[in-house]
Amino acid sequence: MEWKQLLCEERIREVKSRETGRDLRSEFEKDYHRIIGSASFRRLQDKTQVFPLDQSDFVRTRLTHSLEVSSFAKSLGQNISRKILREIKDPAFLPEYQEDVCDILQCAGLLHDIGNPPFGHFGETVIRSWFKEHMEKILWRSADVIEKPLSAWLTPQMRQDFYHFEGNTQAFRVVTKLHYLVDEHGMNLTKGLLATIIKYPVSSLNVDKHSPDICCHKMGYFSADEENFRDVVRSCGIPEGRRHPLTYVLEAADDIAYRTADIEDAYKKGLISYQKLVEELKTAEARIRDDHTGAVPESAADDLKSMITRLESRYDKGEKLGRRDPGGFAIQNWIVGVQGKLIADATDSFGTHYHEIMDGSFSTELLAGTGGMVIADVLGDIAYRYAFRSKPILKIEIAANQVLSFLLDKFVGAVLYYDTDRGPDVIGEKLIPFISDNYMAIYQRYAQEADEAGRLYLRLLLVTDYVCGMTDAYASRLYQEMNGLSLI
Repeated sequence: MEWKQLLCEERIREVKSRETGRDLRSEFEKDYHRIIGSASFRRLQDKTQVFPLDQSDFVRTRLTHSLEVSSFAKSLGQNISRKILREIKDPAFLPEYQEDVCDILQCAGLLHDIGNPPFGHFGETVIRSWFKEHMEKILWRSADVIEKPLSAWLTPQMRQDFYHFEGNTQAFRVVTKLHYLVDEHGMNLTKGLLATIIKYPVSSLNVDKHSPDICCHKMGYFSADEENFRDVVRSCGIPEGRRHPLTYVLEAADDIAYRTADIEDAYKKGLISYQKLVEELKTAEARIRDDHTGAVPESAADDLKSMITRLESRYDKGEKLGRRDPGGFAIQNWIVGVQGKLIADATDSFGTHYHEIMDGSFSTELLAGTGGMVIADVLGDIAYRYAFRSKPILKIEIAANQVLSFLLDKFVGAVLYYDTDRGPDVIGEKLIPFISDNYMAIYQRYAQEADEAGRLYLRLLLVTDYVCGMTDAYASRLYQEMNGLSLI
C-alpha cells in the first residue's frame, strides 16, 4: 500500500467547488466540518457509552467518548507520522502527509460510533438476536407464491447481514447513504476517511470470530453497500480483506479511550471504590508475575506495579492537598498517565510492525503483545465485573431488550408489504410515517433497481436504519407512547 493513494481525497460523488481558490481548507478539513454539523453526530449526545439514560454530568455519552477518541487518534497520528519521518524514513511518506493523517484520524474518531443503535453495544446484540429468532418465524409471500419464511426469500449474504449486525457496519452506511445532505451519497466524505472507519473489511459471509486475523472478526459492510465499499478500497489501493493502516490507529485510540474512561465512570457511579481498584490492580500484578506461559511480556508486571505506585502517590497528594475526595482526585490524574503509557506503546508498535502494516500482513491489534495491552486488559476486566455486570446496568439491559424487541416487532411488521400490491395493514399504515423521510428516500432510490427479494431486504434494512438512528431517550419514549403508557 502507498501513502499517496491511501490518503485519497476523492469522494464517491465528485464535488466541484463553487469558491475555487477561496476555500483554503484541505479536503479532510472539509470532512471535519461536514461531520460536526450533522444531526447524526449530534444525536450521539443522547446515546449510551456505558450507563444508559444517565442524568449525571460526569459519566460519558457516545458524543463525549467520540470526542476523546478523536483527540487520542489525532495525537497518535502526530506521533506515528513523526516516527515514520524521523526513524523509519519511508521516502513515500512526505512531510505534508502528517497533517492529512492527523485530520483523517481526528474525523474517524468522531465517526467511529455514529452507527451505533440505542443502549450501547447491547443494542447491537438485541438486533442480532431478534433477527436470528424471527427470520424463520415470520412468513412472507409475493402475489403468486405461497408463504415462505423471510430467510427463504433472502440470499445467504442478506440473511447474514442481520445475523451479524454491527454498529461499525451501520456507521459506513450512515455516512455514505443515510445522512441525506444533498443526495443518496450521504455526507459524501473523502475515500481516505471512509476506508479508515472500515474496521472489518469483509462481508457477513466471511465473518470468522475465531480467526487469528482480526480483520474478519466482524462484518464491514452490508450487501446493499458493497458497491460503495468496493469503490472506496479500490481507490485507496487496499488489498482484498485488508485494513487501511490508519484503521489500526483508530482502533487503538478507541481502546485507550474506553478502557480508561470506564474505570473513571464506574468510580463516579459508586460501583468501585479507590481501595477496591488498588486491590484489584495488585491482584492482577501478582497473577501476571506468576504467569510462566510466555503469553505476556516479561515487563508487564513491572509496568503494572509502576502504574499502581503512581496511583497511590496521586492519592497521597490528594490527601496532602486537602481534597474532599482524594480517591477521585487520584483516579482522574492516574488515568492521564495510563493513557500516556498506552499512546506510547501504540506508537512504538506501529513503528515496529510498520512494514507488515503497509504490506497488509499485520493481523492483530496495535497494542497486542505490549505491556500496554496487559494494562488495558486488566482495566477492561475490572470494568466488566464492577460496571457492566452491575445491577443498574443489567436492569437497563433487560428494559432495553423489551424496548428494542417491541420496536422491531412493530416496524418490521409494518414494512413487510409496504411498496407491494398488498400494502401494509391498518396499523402498518400508521407506523410507516414515523420513519425518517431521508431513510424512505434512500429506500425508494435503491428499490427501483432491486428485484422482489432485494426490495424485501431493503425494507428490513429500513427498519434497522430507523432504529439505529434513535437516541436512548427517543426509543424509550416511543415504546411508552406506543404501549399507551404515556399519552401526553
